[in-house]
Amino acid sequence: MRDDHEVNGRVTLAAVAEQAGVSLSTVSKVLNGRSDVAEATRTRVERLLDTHGYRRRAQGAPRAPLIELVFHELESVWAMELIRGVENVAKETKASVVLTESGTRHAPSPDWIEGVLRRRPLGVVLVFSALPDKVKKQLRSRAIPFVIVDPAGDPDPDVPSVGSANWAGGLAATRHLTDYRHERIAIITGPEDMMCSLARLDGYRSAMAMADLTVDPRLIRFGDFHVQGGFEHAMDLLDGPDRPTAIFAGSDLQALGVLEAARVKGLSVPGDLSVVGYDDVPLAQWSSPALTTIHQPLRQMAEEAARMLLRPAGPRASSLRIELASHLVVRQSTAPPKSA
Repeated sequence: MRDDHEVNGRVTLAAVAEQAGVSLSTVSKVLNGRSDVAEATRTRVERLLDTHGYRRRAQGAPRAPLIELVFHELESVWAMELIRGVENVAKETKASVVLTESGTRHAPSPDWIEGVLRRRPLGVVLVFSALPDKVKKQLRSRAIPFVIVDPAGDPDPDVPSVGSANWAGGLAATRHLTDYRHERIAIITGPEDMMCSLARLDGYRSAMAMADLTVDPRLIRFGDFHVQGGFEHAMDLLDGPDRPTAIFAGSDLQALGVLEAARVKGLSVPGDLSVVGYDDVPLAQWSSPALTTIHQPLRQMAEEAARMLLRPAGPRASSLRIELASHLVVRQSTAPPKSA
């Protein structure tokens, strides 16, 4: 006998409501991201929807010609590079870009999801290291594709993402300094709870080992990717006779803070101190001296993420991860130490 809860092999919302022990209107509220549903009820309904592979029909509300780009902060210089990348692709399809600031560096705030479900964009590009399972399920239940652009994290394997080679970047930056015969090399990486910070630190350690140099734990600092953090760590590192002759900063903004600290201490760059940054934002070539840095292809990363969203089937594989190459850009902020 045919199951009345199945239509052409697909579960109906009425069946989901019956199995969850709720009304059909409650299931509808969950699908629409409404907040007036108890958390336990929402979890139970979403689990059933996920189990049955339910997806909202394409003939529902039309999609807005928008790509939503979500940051936890818009202050960073590299945010502009990501915006330009998404806008480049949006123009090709005559779509607009919506910018949203929400949450922490790890995930957007809970209230963001309700807005995006109402807007129904073509897709969402998120600049976070991860997404809560609940958010992923809600976006998938409404067939809204999403991709994480990952300059600062390590997304779950079920989240399509575009990143860059952080370990290789850390290795290249430090090898450049060891090739110049620096031995006391400090690193100011990013926050300790971010995978990119640890990957760049691992690259630093590997380069030091390749040069048969001992890593002094006093020369390892965890920063915040901002100018002030770089300045404060550098002021401490440069205080005393046994100071480093080179500092590898895990972002160009931190490197700018290092340059200011050197100026305050009366040190010349690169005569007394070599400095390497990370990202190669446009500002790096206009610092004084121009900054040697690791080029992270931020704009290309954003372009690739937007193109993934706009493919007819969206991101095709749940485990899809694209990693773009980074490379060293040598300018005037590095040189051999005076004693070499």
